[in-house]
Amino acid sequence: MQTILGANGQIGEELARELKRKYTSDIRIVSRHAKKVNDSDITFSADLTIKEKAIEAVKGSEIVYFTLGLPMNTDLWEKQFPVITSNTIEACKINGAKLAFFDNTYMYPQDARVLTEQTPFAPVGRRGKVRKEMAEMLLNEIQAGKMEIVICRAPEFYGPGKTQSITNSLIFNMIKEHKKLKVPLRDDKLRSLIWTPDASRATALIGNTPDAYNQTWHLPVDNNRLTYKQFIELASVVYGRELKYSVIPKFIFKIGSIFNSRVKELQELLPRYEYDNIFDDSKFINRFPDFQVTTYQKGIEQIAFEQQNAKP
Repeated sequence: MQTILGANGQIGEELARELKRKYTSDIRIVSRHAKKVNDSDITFSADLTIKEKAIEAVKGSEIVYFTLGLPMNTDLWEKQFPVITSNTIEACKINGAKLAFFDNTYMYPQDARVLTEQTPFAPVGRRGKVRKEMAEMLLNEIQAGKMEIVICRAPEFYGPGKTQSITNSLIFNMIKEHKKLKVPLRDDKLRSLIWTPDASRATALIGNTPDAYNQTWHLPVDNNRLTYKQFIELASVVYGRELKYSVIPKFIFKIGSIFNSRVKELQELLPRYEYDNIFDDSKFINRFPDFQVTTYQKGIEQIAFEQQNAKP
């Protein structure tokens, strides 16, 4: 059995579909209010801050995928994420399961350096410190050699369905609502964005590759990197109309953070938009050369198709 913790977010749902397509029909879906993704899924509703529930959720699993997300609330992250991570590690140890941990880049420095699997952690804010703590728990377990763990790390998302990201919120949601698009800080810096179905497909592949464990992998991106200006120009071609946008300066975000909690939570991530964001996926590409990465063109076309065919 393969179990997905936090399976009803975008990454978890795509992961469940990919596991069913290529690896197994014996899938357990775990979340607070678990819902099937595939008809053959087994569901298990659990609060993973409770260790006993985590142990029960993992029971009988060969591979456990951690794709769990929390709302963009710093206090909640600090309170729950380290506890859930610790409980997951213990549950996997007790049940003899492998752990494939889906991670983000919050713990990395937010400057112009190229990000590799060896980049030292240098979190900018409180949520980054939480993700650093979680990653270090995993790395310590790998070092101890008492269980098999693999870290699958992704940069900022863009994608279909219920993908949540800054790019989806400020660009694709605005297109859908026929509003002027927004770009944070700079439109002339290169971005590394990962297509969410690619992130899930790559995680499934790594999780089912025995020699991939006990290390960190950067998941694959379209290495034809674009600035937001170029990205929006490409989207304009796909949508068949000029998409106008404005660049939002830092001081506007600072003012907005006083009145809006979501904008306040965004402050921690803003520095990365002042620099080229180069996420190096060469380790993955060299190990899995046949993996087909979705191009920005194809990704934008799929989002456009989905929006244009959405039920009113």
